[in-house]
Amino acid sequence: MGSHLCDRLIEDGHDVICADNFFTGSKRNIEHLPGNPRFEVMRHDIIFPLYAEVDEIYNLACPAWPIHY
Repeated sequence: MGSHLCDRLIEDGHDVICADNFFTGSKRNIEHLPGNPRFEVMRHDIIFPLYAEVDEIYNLACPAWPIHY
């Protein structure tokens, strides 16, 4: 999900839509963001299409821990 990237984008004034299935990540990483009007989170697995009007996409959908490969 890249919670640090979400933080930075919001700090820079961007609106962020975070799509994550939380397979390897934790909602605790973003627990400080849901009250922010510039942030939206949705539980979503990228194997299914997601249609949204956006300017940029950051795809961080790769398990970062060998156990999950």
